[in-house]
Amino acid sequence: MSDQSSPSPVTLADVAAHAGVSMATASRALNGSSRVVNAEMTERVLASSRELGYSANALAQAVARGSTRTVAVVLGDVADPYFSSIAAGVIEEAEKNDLVVTMWATGSQPDRLLATLKAMRGQRPQVLIIAQSGHLDPEDDEPITDELAALQKSGTTVCTIGEASGGFRRLLVGNYEAASELATALVARGYSRFVVLRGDPALRTPTERSDGFRAGLKSAGLEPIAVEVGGFSRAGALDTMAAALASGLRPDCVFAVTDVMALGAAAALRAAGLEPGVDVGVAGFDDIESVRDVTPAMTTVAIPLAELGSRALRVALAGESDPDEGSIAGEVVLRESTPAR
Repeated sequence: MSDQSSPSPVTLADVAAHAGVSMATASRALNGSSRVVNAEMTERVLASSRELGYSANALAQAVARGSTRTVAVVLGDVADPYFSSIAAGVIEEAEKNDLVVTMWATGSQPDRLLATLKAMRGQRPQVLIIAQSGHLDPEDDEPITDELAALQKSGTTVCTIGEASGGFRRLLVGNYEAASELATALVARGYSRFVVLRGDPALRTPTERSDGFRAGLKSAGLEPIAVEVGGFSRAGALDTMAAALASGLRPDCVFAVTDVMALGAAAALRAAGLEPGVDVGVAGFDDIESVRDVTPAMTTVAIPLAELGSRALRVALAGESDPDEGSIAGEVVLRESTPAR
């Protein structure tokens, strides 16, 4: 039995040679570049392509035109319901506009985000949505801002969620105001000894929520008995809350800057023999689906996360950039985890 190798795929170089033109001309003719190739030469290239059975690279065609029909979404953690709900909203809106969504999870480290943005340059998405918290220190975000500016210059429309700086289109979230309203509502229910789980103090979003909650307490003449810094996750909040309880802290209410963290805090309370919603109130922020189903159902600030994603894409496509037009407010939702005392 003879050894037969598979034929090599036809390349752009083969088409160019067959048509008697340069590779650059063949590429422009096939990929739809803004640099026009005359009709006779274009027909020669197309005829050679058909005869040889050449299949053009869709990405190359899009790059030649300046951008792809894609929306790139950069998330902190795709497994986090907060981020996955935002992504679902982007996907729903993208389908209405015949766009394809790609997702990139980068955590909260600036170097990972920067590497992702550099890798994205060659793909030239039509829209880039940043759905993660920025950093309070401008030096952390300066290289990222520069890279975003380079992407925008190359034809990508950049829209950030929750960030007001950088000169990009943005969709603002009323984190500070809603957290302040939550604190006021909890004080009205009779709570006075608060522990705040604020997450990473270098990140803008948890800082806005923590500061807003403390401002609401201050307006009622109160201060939290502790503001705990720890991991921006369920496991991180569980460990932080467990350590706070072990140190002797006895709050009557715990506020965590995300629902995921609030679930971790509730688990730590149970492990210490305290019943959430009975011995200690627990409140979060975001209103992810799971906090509606746990027992007791959890008090939170409802952010319409899917709408946040779809609205961010509409802002990018429609060109909205005024923060008064591109903003979403949170709504305090009081549930069984914080009964009146």
